[in-house]
Amino acid sequence: MNAAAGRTVWLLAGEASGDVLGARLMAALRRRDPTLRFAGVGGARMEEAGLRSLFPLRDLAVMGLVEVLPRIRHLSRRLDQAVEHIRQTRPDLVVTIDSPGFTLRLLRRIEGEGIPRVHYVAPQVWAWREHRVREFPGLWDRLLCLLPFEPAFFGRHGLEARFVGHPVLQSGAGRGDGAAFRARHGIAPGTPILILMPGSRRSEAPRLLPVLGRTLRILAATCPGIVPVVPVSAVVAETVRRGVADWPMKPIIVTDLDEKHDAFAAAGAALTKSGTSTLELALAGVPMAVTYRVNPLTAAMARRLIRVPYVAMVNLLAGHRLVPELLQDRCRPDLLAATVLRLLTDERSAALQRAGFRAVAAALAAPQGDPDDAAAAELMAVLDGGKR
Repeated sequence: MNAAAGRTVWLLAGEASGDVLGARLMAALRRRDPTLRFAGVGGARMEEAGLRSLFPLRDLAVMGLVEVLPRIRHLSRRLDQAVEHIRQTRPDLVVTIDSPGFTLRLLRRIEGEGIPRVHYVAPQVWAWREHRVREFPGLWDRLLCLLPFEPAFFGRHGLEARFVGHPVLQSGAGRGDGAAFRARHGIAPGTPILILMPGSRRSEAPRLLPVLGRTLRILAATCPGIVPVVPVSAVVAETVRRGVADWPMKPIIVTDLDEKHDAFAAAGAALTKSGTSTLELALAGVPMAVTYRVNPLTAAMARRLIRVPYVAMVNLLAGHRLVPELLQDRCRPDLLAATVLRLLTDERSAALQRAGFRAVAAALAAPQGDPDDAAAAELMAVLDGGKR
């Protein structure tokens, strides 16, 4: 056993997407040092990778100012619990993953503990609330970025950041089997399949599901036989099942990752909320439109603060409006239905999107190796006390 044997990495993921990142990161770290131990907070995927979560990840999966307010006391208790656990266990490294509303508060609370800290997935302050950059010095020992333009942004503010590539490239999103999906669900080859992605947080899905259901009512009259598929995380699966009970056609609800990728391969179009789901669909070559609806107060505040021209990540990376964005007041059944029909029937528009998706995927590649291994190498350098 080497001198580093038995070191503990304490990880915190605050939502389903972070749980996936955390599980992949744990696997990459274990490949480099099989003696590492893990503690912290994660979901089902991180627990499958060997983490015993301090409390359920679903306790943290909430988004939006108005949505968070009723749960502030509960979130504060969970923060206290996480801080106390770190102080008691004294891990060799703390890694926080995305979810800046919670994770950055944790990093600040343990600032004086003398424990190395890495934040994985840079806060997207380049999109809004840029003034928050002033709060970041001292929060972490290393910041890992998923997007190629982020190191330059943080560098302008005197903060070092490292681009490690985007793990979505290793997700398998572009390697699904569409024919197998159709065969399993008895869907004929020519039947149109529509992917609907209402969000991975409990505060997101209830806002989008009703409008998606009304969109399907319109489509049922103009695109008979269309099959809706709703890929969701286990965190919101039951919420989604209740939310689709009155839809005009029963959707196929998918919670398995491989099944989701097979559905992507079979699909002709998608309606998705903004976020990593747009990158997954882009890798799979699924023509899409982005739609989103939050509490009106949250939206009003966001409009005053947003500093980027697009909400969809694929549009930001492409540098132009590659996919339509139907947000807030434009998140309407009639507009969504018309957009879906265009995506399903206009092959030229679909081909233009797919060409743009290939360029987006190329921009997300790690400088060296795979994204997970690149991130793990950065963490090991911090664990080993290096400044590489």
